[in-house]
Amino acid sequence: MPTKRYGLNDHPERQNLTAEVHARPYARLSAPERLSHLALLTGGDGADADREHLNALCKRYKLPGPQSDQNHFMADFGPFRLKWERHTEFSTYTFFRQEPVGQDPFSDPVLQAVPHDWLEGIPGQLMVGIHAALESDGEPERNGEALARYFGSESFAGAVVASGAAMAWMDFWINGDGFGHLLVRDRGLEPRRAGRLLQRLVEIETYRTMALLAFPIAKEASQQLDRIGVGLSHIMESMADLQDLEDERRLLRELTRLTAELERVAMATSYRFGAAKAYYALVERRISELRESRLEGYQQFGEFMDRRLAPAMRTCMSVSERLDVLSKRIARAGQMLRTRVDIQLEAQNRDLLRSMDRRAQMQLRLQETVEGLSIAAVTYYGVGLIAYVAKGLKEAGVPLPVEITQGIAVPVVAGLTWVIVRRIRRMVAKGS
Repeated sequence: MPTKRYGLNDHPERQNLTAEVHARPYARLSAPERLSHLALLTGGDGADADREHLNALCKRYKLPGPQSDQNHFMADFGPFRLKWERHTEFSTYTFFRQEPVGQDPFSDPVLQAVPHDWLEGIPGQLMVGIHAALESDGEPERNGEALARYFGSESFAGAVVASGAAMAWMDFWINGDGFGHLLVRDRGLEPRRAGRLLQRLVEIETYRTMALLAFPIAKEASQQLDRIGVGLSHIMESMADLQDLEDERRLLRELTRLTAELERVAMATSYRFGAAKAYYALVERRISELRESRLEGYQQFGEFMDRRLAPAMRTCMSVSERLDVLSKRIARAGQMLRTRVDIQLEAQNRDLLRSMDRRAQMQLRLQETVEGLSIAAVTYYGVGLIAYVAKGLKEAGVPLPVEITQGIAVPVVAGLTWVIVRRIRRMVAKGS
């Protein structure tokens, strides 16, 4: 509920918005420290299952678990400390334990102290797994051969980070133990700063992997776009040789099919490409926050990503741009085809109107002919009736010449009939 301070009404979300800035605090780390970091893809509706599983672990160790609306949780379980974070489509679990790193920094990971049955039941699919170690500057320095042995690959990055306060090496690889390896040498880090540094490093790998989820989708979509592009080129070439309206309708149906296929590709890729762009931006930002400088003989983290991640992201962006270009081309082709169909329909309508006009003229001439015949017929029958009347009057003693009367009646009856027919035609025309 809003509260009043000095008579001012708080916005209902003021407290939540302020708390959001402090919702994901960094862990405080002091060398020597071991870490294990997991990132699991759970989808957009996996938060409740994550919290339920966390509560089960807390109940086992008699600790309070996360609340139903929490997306961040930290607790000390004794044998290990745990930090859980919920993101849009994945969750991360980072386990900490302060102990000597030893000669092999990855031989005894923190996950050994976590109940295995609980680990096996974590919801989601594992995307990222990292074993990390934070060692003090007092430990003997490791030469290149030792580092290559620990990372299991000659292709790993290393740099002086945190403005010279630490050195870091990371392989971005899945080693024989199923995890990537990260080693940080503390050269004067404060606990909070050490926590930020380790989190940035594991987030680089996490966001890198999440960004690359779009890469196989981009390759598959590229093949589909190739087919759509070929089909569209065939349609554009065929438009120059169209013979009749049926050909144009056939091409329009084919274009509609390509449009539907392109929309399916767009629906299948738009979210993933948008997410990849956001994840890639986070990777670049985390690398810039490292404030790294060159460590002789090793690629810097920024250089490693420029060579390995940037090309894949450019491929994804290229496919996204091709999708937009094809969508515009199909829209233009559809507009051209619809215009051609409309022109053909207008031509057909014009021919139909001309035909109807000719028929109307023929009907008018036929009507005039019928009217002439009608006047003649009416005149004939009218004069015949007058002849009967004249004969009757003559028989009654009236001296009336029948033939002369018939002759005079012919033009009179014909004229009256013509006048009546014309008046009827005008009345009908005025009523229509």
